[in-house]
Amino acid sequence: MDVLEAIKTRRSVRRFKKERVPPHLLKEVLEAGRWAPSSRNSQPWRFIVIVDEDLKRRVANATTAGKFLAEAPLGIAVAVDTRATRHPAEDGAAATMNILLAAHALGLGACWIGSYGSSYEEEVKEMLGVPEGWALLSIVALGYPDERPASRRLDLRELVYVNKFGSKEGLKEVAELD
Repeated sequence: MDVLEAIKTRRSVRRFKKERVPPHLLKEVLEAGRWAPSSRNSQPWRFIVIVDEDLKRRVANATTAGKFLAEAPLGIAVAVDTRATRHPAEDGAAATMNILLAAHALGLGACWIGSYGSSYEEEVKEMLGVPEGWALLSIVALGYPDERPASRRLDLRELVYVNKFGSKEGLKEVAELD
């Protein structure tokens, strides 16, 4: 799948088939996370694959909007060493997005459960054994999709400005948007 097609067609999947994710596909998804860009190439992330049913359910129940993780075949927690980078949130988010795009390109479904700075981050970090000095950026529910969510986007002309917030002057010349 072309990367632009993957970006435009990826959706957050919250319902999964019971089918197990084959190890070779999981490896590809994890490789995509590994190849994400990071500040000064610090590669500050570590990935915790959550397959234990009880642990997955406890993590899901601790979150405020990630209950669907309990029904996913597996989860991937993205932990970031906050001492290894000046931009832990950005680095972890880049790895998470790579994971989401790779999953979609491989025919899997996934949904990002934000954890960084949440009311449950510390509780889930403890469940997963994430050490002090590390942030739990996200938890990705992963499996074969059992739904096809629709999505809509704002028109690009509503989102783009030139040189100054709110300025549309020159938009046609710089981005072919009128």
